[in-house]
Amino acid sequence: MILVDQAIWPFKGRRWAHLISDSSFDELHSFAERLGIEPRLFQGDHYDVDSKTRELALQFGAVAVDFRDIVKSLRKSGLRRPK
Repeated sequence: MILVDQAIWPFKGRRWAHLISDSSFDELHSFAERLGIEPRLFQGDHYDVDSKTRELALQFGAVAVDFRDIVKSLRKSGLRRPK
């Protein structure tokens, strides 16, 4: 399942969210490709997406969750990468 948190993280005049998969990087990369996100923007275990892309992700079937759920899901799936 693809999860996305709220776009609350400010950077360069926009608000950003985290886009993850709770099961595999293949699923995440495939979903990101559908959204038009470049592979070079992968952040090790997630993609940062602006509020506009977040809305598109929700339309494509991503599930809106709280930031804490993002971290929990990454840890539970074993996909969490240390900084």
